[in-house]
Amino acid sequence: MSSFLQAIENITPEIHQSLKLALEIGKWPDGRKLTPEQKELTLQALIAWEARNLPEDQRIGYMGEQACGSKSEPAPNLLFKSTDALH
Repeated sequence: MSSFLQAIENITPEIHQSLKLALEIGKWPDGRKLTPEQKELTLQALIAWEARNLPEDQRIGYMGEQACGSKSEPAPNLLFKSTDALH
C-alpha cells in the first residue's frame, strides 16, 4: 500500500489530467484500451489524489447539494412495512 501512496504523491496536475482523460475515454494516450484492472486502479488513484489536492466541489463524483425541490410527502416504502424488522 505504501507504494500506492508514494505513486499518488508523485502525480502532477498534468498527470492527473492525462489519467482522467484516459479513464473517461477508456484509452491510454497511445491508443491502447485500459483493462478493467487499469480502470479500477486509475479511478482509485484519481480519487486519492483529488482528496488531497482539490476542493470537494472539483472532485470526481461531486454532486452538489442534494436538497429536494419538492415539498410533497415522502414516498412510501413499498418493500417493507414500518413494523417489519430487518435482522
